[in-house]
Amino acid sequence: MSTLRALARVIAAERQFAQPICTVRHVHVSDRPLVVIPLALSGEACAPLAAMVGDDPREPGLLLVPEPRDRDQRFAFAAELAGVAGPYIDSYAHDEPDDAPQFLLPNPAAVAFIRLLGRSTRFRRTEGAYAVPAAVPLLGRWLTFYTERAEVPPSSLMLVLTDVLAGHWATGQSPMEDQNLSAIIGWIDPPPGMTGAQAALAAEDPVRCPPAGPATDPTFDNEVLEARMLAVRTARSTGDGRALARATARMAEALRTQLEPTWTLMWRAVDLLRALPEGGHVPGRWAADCAAFGSYLDYLRGGGPPQAKRDGAVSAARRLANLERAQERLAVERAYDDSLIMAEYRMTGEAFAGTVVAAEPDRIDATGKRRVLRPRVTVETSDMVLARPGAVLTSPARPGQEAKVIEVLDDAPSQVVLELKGGMGRSLTPEPGSVPAVGERVCYATFSDRFQPTAAFPPPEETPWTHGGPPPQYVPRDEDATEVWS
Repeated sequence: MSTLRALARVIAAERQFAQPICTVRHVHVSDRPLVVIPLALSGEACAPLAAMVGDDPREPGLLLVPEPRDRDQRFAFAAELAGVAGPYIDSYAHDEPDDAPQFLLPNPAAVAFIRLLGRSTRFRRTEGAYAVPAAVPLLGRWLTFYTERAEVPPSSLMLVLTDVLAGHWATGQSPMEDQNLSAIIGWIDPPPGMTGAQAALAAEDPVRCPPAGPATDPTFDNEVLEARMLAVRTARSTGDGRALARATARMAEALRTQLEPTWTLMWRAVDLLRALPEGGHVPGRWAADCAAFGSYLDYLRGGGPPQAKRDGAVSAARRLANLERAQERLAVERAYDDSLIMAEYRMTGEAFAGTVVAAEPDRIDATGKRRVLRPRVTVETSDMVLARPGAVLTSPARPGQEAKVIEVLDDAPSQVVLELKGGMGRSLTPEPGSVPAVGERVCYATFSDRFQPTAAFPPPEETPWTHGGPPPQYVPRDEDATEVWS
């Protein structure tokens, strides 16, 4: 946690309201996201109990599993979920998609549950013994794609709302408590007449604010759910159809009371995020998400097999390298888009902001084989400057332009002489506005989002023996879906 974020938490605790730690929104929020709130049976790794799903805040859809331990009912639930998510995904499945489906989940535990659900359904057979509808394994493959994409730092295809909110506001509670959706929204947007701290305290009451899933409140389990499930089980064993319908309806109503408060909170969170202006790099990242969606869509249409249970050595190393590069690039883009985030780097000396006090916009360097335009500017700053002569800096306002440090005068305030290269046109006269003018407020950083070549990895068939040698070709088996999950 940075010093500024720690300070924001202290201020939030003192003032009893969440403090913004961003000036812009760093994620894409779809005009029509699909909200998914799963509930699971306690004590089971992947036994769905219910889910509230939909892309319209006025029309929540409730999916129910009256007996979660029943295998047939679990896959009937998966088929129902596919009946909602499938058409939603298909509505974006154009030949060249310029948009993509976006899933919203309440917390990281919900993502873990969806990952397990995808793993337990994507290998299922559509023929023979224990056959399932064709939509079930297709849903499993999409859920796996989305949960894998959720691990990519810049991706917005699957958003975890507690994480997104905590990335834009600092509360006066611990990061662990920020994973309570009701509590963090209470800090950010408390009801009239309440402070954020009071709203968060009220959110600890599971009757007023049921857990956002997938785990349910133990008191609800013991005092309500157990009796409802017993009534369903008894009606099924006796073959009394009317009693079964009544028991199922009562169970559905009980679970609806647990899900509807979270449904309302999810859409409140969407409204809070939409109220923030979108960061400058967000559209580019969303375009990459759309491209990833289109690529996987083509893969499915081409008859590609389900995702393997485990990555090979080469694919795992490549994936890890890509994630690391994506995380680094996201950090730079966030700082370039957001003055509050850039302020964190200014405190560490990795960036500085100041005012241009001198400029030579028409300076020509004739020391080489040909004359080149090399303007110089002097920036006066009160920030700590760690960059030394020879370092190359970049400005968020002119990301295509390099600024080489020529001299640093460590007075109070400091003065930094910079020589500019690029981003000024092709002539020996700079284009208007391409060189900072005297009196202009500027910011320069020691990092940039310039393109970096991908790391070189051998093809899978050349995996060295130290990493297990060439992996065998993966062939999906029935056992892939019947393992014990953990």
